[in-house]
Amino acid sequence: MTGKEQVIVMYENNYPNHENTYYYENNSSFRDAGINPENNGKHGKKSKSNYGFGKKIMIGICCGLSFGIFAGLGFQAVTMATDLMKDKIEISSEKEYDAAGKENAKEPEDTDQASEELKSTEEISGTQLMTTTVTDVSEVVKSVMPAVVSVNNKYVEKLSFFGQEYSQEAIGSGSGIIAGKNDTELLVVTNYHVIESAEELTVQFADGELVQAQVKGFDADKDLAVIVVPLSEIESQTIDAIAIAKLGSSDDLTVGEPVIAIGNALGYGQAVTTGVVSALNRAIASSAEISFQEQDKEISTFIQTDAAINPGNSGGPLLNIRGEVIGINSNKIAVSSVEGMGYAIPISDVHEIIEDLMSKETRLKVAEDKQGYLGITGVNVVAEYVELYDAPEGVYVSSVMEGTGADEAGLVRGDIITAINGEKVSSMDELKEELSYYEAGTTIEVTIMQGSPTGYQAKNVEIKLGRQSRTQ
Repeated sequence: MTGKEQVIVMYENNYPNHENTYYYENNSSFRDAGINPENNGKHGKKSKSNYGFGKKIMIGICCGLSFGIFAGLGFQAVTMATDLMKDKIEISSEKEYDAAGKENAKEPEDTDQASEELKSTEEISGTQLMTTTVTDVSEVVKSVMPAVVSVNNKYVEKLSFFGQEYSQEAIGSGSGIIAGKNDTELLVVTNYHVIESAEELTVQFADGELVQAQVKGFDADKDLAVIVVPLSEIESQTIDAIAIAKLGSSDDLTVGEPVIAIGNALGYGQAVTTGVVSALNRAIASSAEISFQEQDKEISTFIQTDAAINPGNSGGPLLNIRGEVIGINSNKIAVSSVEGMGYAIPISDVHEIIEDLMSKETRLKVAEDKQGYLGITGVNVVAEYVELYDAPEGVYVSSVMEGTGADEAGLVRGDIITAINGEKVSSMDELKEELSYYEAGTTIEVTIMQGSPTGYQAKNVEIKLGRQSRTQ
């Protein structure tokens, strides 16, 4: 083969990576890449480059396995170190806590300092207790609710229509506080206006039992009354369920102090409202109907609160956070044009009056056809007469019927009746209320004020009540 031909063959067969590749050497000779000249034209071993790719794969796999193993070991080491640190911190905290406890348990060296620290602790504890009690009054209510009753008053309401007077039966609702008991009676304190002109009184206890009650005594000026329920009329399970309220002191109250009101609101049954003492010694004039006009009767002081005092709450207790009665709620004083202003009679102001009323002899009302009458016609002494003529408050005798007990006792026109058997009388309604407890033929003592050149003089006279279908 010529040199030219040799060159042509070189270019035609010089393909990369072909097993028959030839190399052109400097000495113008050709060598078969797959034949070792020393082996006389036989094929030799393959080149090392044929094994490079497999080795790389194996190296990669080994590296991945090594990385996974070392990463796992590192993670485990970090976890173990973290747990060890936590254990050390907890042990350290426990040691500090024990040390603090032992330090607190030691007696202070300075006695005065120890007393001051104890005092501060007590003040803080007291504040926390007050906060808890104000937000949750359920325990106070649970203990006092059995001492609160509903009072229902059936009375005759008089209406005037085109100059004609009509009567109809009506029912009023209020509340009461079980304030004590004696050998035969359960004593309940309420407002006078709750039981005023009652034809029939009933008391409903916390367990729902309904029992008839009687008036024991009242003070109309202070709007207070005590009614009684015979123990013999109360079921034994009700006796076990009721409680006697604890009377506290209203003298120690402060503005902002939390209070609780319980009562027969709107006649629906016992309900609870809460609030604070808004004001103390609030002076308000109570009023009474005198000669068909509203006249200021007496100025008294009351506890003002934003606890809701609704119709039916009258006569119910206003309590402090210890469950003590510090006031007797009265819706009669409330003003309908405003909200958040309820009033209660301070218990300290009337404690002695309540004790006196509770000690009176219980009187039972007499059937209307058996009631006695005086034999007079009278009108209320109006407020201006009291001021202008220095006249006493009571019932002015406008006429005396001939042949009646009043006539025989010497009553005349112009006399003013102020009391019957020691019970104060300031209006015709109160006079009729008193006479409803006496039968015809009973002799009573009547206190009158008679005019004289030196003024009105008190005189007691005995009058034997007559019988008439209508009390006068």
